[in-house]
Amino acid sequence: METADNVTRPTGDSATATTEEWSPELVTLLTSAVEPARAAIVEFSGADTVGDYLGAGYEDPTSATHRFIAHLPGYQGWQWAVVVAAYPGADHATISEVVLVPGPTSLLAPDWVPWDQRIRPGDLSPGDLLAPLSDDPRLVPGYLASGDPQVDEVALEIGLGRRRVMSAWGRSVAAQRWHDGDYGPSAQMAQSTKRVCRDCGFFLPLAGSLGAMFGVCGNELSADGHVVDFQYGCGAHSDTPSPAGSGSPAYDPYDDGVLDVTEKPAEDSVEDS
Repeated sequence: METADNVTRPTGDSATATTEEWSPELVTLLTSAVEPARAAIVEFSGADTVGDYLGAGYEDPTSATHRFIAHLPGYQGWQWAVVVAAYPGADHATISEVVLVPGPTSLLAPDWVPWDQRIRPGDLSPGDLLAPLSDDPRLVPGYLASGDPQVDEVALEIGLGRRRVMSAWGRSVAAQRWHDGDYGPSAQMAQSTKRVCRDCGFFLPLAGSLGAMFGVCGNELSADGHVVDFQYGCGAHSDTPSPAGSGSPAYDPYDDGVLDVTEKPAEDSVEDS
């Protein structure tokens, strides 16, 4: 069925303000065409699909839209919109179209998203294949300079290279994502400590240009295996001192062999009454 949001846009206030300058006879003719509008819905979809009358809105001086509650399975909250039209001097209005439109409480499908934009980080499962776009700006052909001197020098020395390598723009986007992510300086964990990864013994710097800002954590009790920002930090830093007074407290040994044991005196017997 055809749907059109614009037929429900005019409000009562705007309709009143607009129709003041129109022909009163024509406005009355369009407004009174409620039953012809209902009959058009009945003819189109059946009497059991149309409910209460909701009101009318005006598109222009020669047309109006009458709205009714729609009773259709799967279209809860939707409305019938019937556009009627007439010309000055006409003795009746004619039906222009009958459409089904969403109401303010109707359930609508989410906006359509192209398939190549639906996959989000974490969606990839074992066995899935996810090819990059042919014009992916994060990648450049391997025979071009990547912009990372260390990568380019090694590729030239050994005469080998990958078909596609990450572009300077792609590395910049990745660096910004890592910096703003869960292992960057703004993370809650990093905000809770003064020590940073840059001077941690568990910090393994990356090679190449990204090594100026990032490395991999090698502490299995912290962000093990994750790329972390230089300014990220946690409580498991290699320079974290042991808390004062740690360990078991020292007490003098307890030796029950040096105790004097005495017998308890017998209690006086109770006199017979």
